[in-house]
Amino acid sequence: MTLHIFFLTITINKRALNHEELERARHAEAVEEEMMNRRAQYPRWF
Repeated sequence: MTLHIFFLTITINKRALNHEELERARHAEAVEEEMMNRRAQYPRWF
């Protein structure tokens, strides 16, 4: 992402994730998906 402010350019680079951080992100995504599936099983009353 690059921002151009008053002839000044600021570039922000996303750093690469290491193996542990990647596994943690995958686990968090799996848990979130499981919770969404559980929530979808119950009928909505409102």
